[in-house]
Amino acid sequence: MQGNFTYHNPTRLHFGEEAMRHLADELKNFGSVVMLSYGGGSIKRNGIYDAVVDALRSAGKTVVDDAGVMPNPTYGKVLEGCARVRDNHVDLILAVGGGSTIDYAKAVSASAWCDGDPWQKYWVAQQSPSCPTVPVGAVLTMVGTGSEMNGGSVITNRQVTEREGGERIVTGLKRGKVFGPELYPKFTILNPRFTMTVPQYQMVAGFFDIMSHLMEQYFAGSADCTTDYLIEGLMRSLVHSSRIAARNPQDYEARANIMWTATWALNTLLKMGKGGDWEVHQIGHAIGLVTDATHGMTLASVSLPYYRHVMHDGLHQFARFARNVWDVRPDGKTDVQVAEEGLACLEAWMNELGLVMHSRELGVNEANLQQVADAVLILPVGYRTLTRDEVVQILRESL
Repeated sequence: MQGNFTYHNPTRLHFGEEAMRHLADELKNFGSVVMLSYGGGSIKRNGIYDAVVDALRSAGKTVVDDAGVMPNPTYGKVLEGCARVRDNHVDLILAVGGGSTIDYAKAVSASAWCDGDPWQKYWVAQQSPSCPTVPVGAVLTMVGTGSEMNGGSVITNRQVTEREGGERIVTGLKRGKVFGPELYPKFTILNPRFTMTVPQYQMVAGFFDIMSHLMEQYFAGSADCTTDYLIEGLMRSLVHSSRIAARNPQDYEARANIMWTATWALNTLLKMGKGGDWEVHQIGHAIGLVTDATHGMTLASVSLPYYRHVMHDGLHQFARFARNVWDVRPDGKTDVQVAEEGLACLEAWMNELGLVMHSRELGVNEANLQQVADAVLILPVGYRTLTRDEVVQILRESL
């Protein structure tokens, strides 16, 4: 275990088929005006919206409707939410949806009363809020990001220029800000049933987002770290349950296990005692900026090229991954052979789920590849600090 740390997570979780009955008690802790933030309307079709609104009105709350949160929430949408908070003197932002909606709610919470330009302050300069924030609560309907129990908020600030001949130039940034515990959701409702109406494509994208969170934290350092044993167990559980859920999305046990794994994959527990990498996420964010593709699929499209690129720099850990997660037998094999077999097992599982394996399927091509590379934030962490040329090489190999 590395370094010294203090672990604290203030989010209260209510898990299970009866989790919604706790919402009424949670609402007693906040003022009378609640902004209900959600996406494109699927929660109205599946009945979750009505259930939440009934609970809010039964608790005597004034509901401020805040619809239209997109899968890759934009800074423009954040500013709209900020105005709504200020105009209505909102006491609680209740995010109902997946990670994008919860990320958005945190961004609005930190930005509504910000003294300055929130984008520059938080997502560029990575400062902490010095202004009042609005409490956030969550009802989770799609698993993957872990945003229900952390301070993370990924926001897209995109500018699109159309040139003569129809060429589309995308500039800007897609960046994450990890806020402190004051921006963690105060409570989250986790009912696995709520995730069962998500389309298959989005479901499996969420599954890989979970795996990517685990791998980003696993492939860093090589000490005998307790955290690595926790990650390996979560990976094995995810692989097992994802196979069941891919065949039968209505299997409650599988969906419940995956929901719980997603929360623990990124609720800050696993980063205690070791570093992390997060370069796959930086490349995936850049693809999302240019193409607006589903986040989990952007990660899937570049993970194998990236990990094969850095494998020799962290060979011990990649060989361990093969042995302890995929049961690769090391007898008579070199560490390189074992590690390569482990990545082949990862690839087979990804194909089994039906994930996007090539970034060209998401809209990346030779014409916009340099735009994507320009948007990648290179982090000095992990086993290797990439050069821009290496970023371009990984992107090209992902095609």
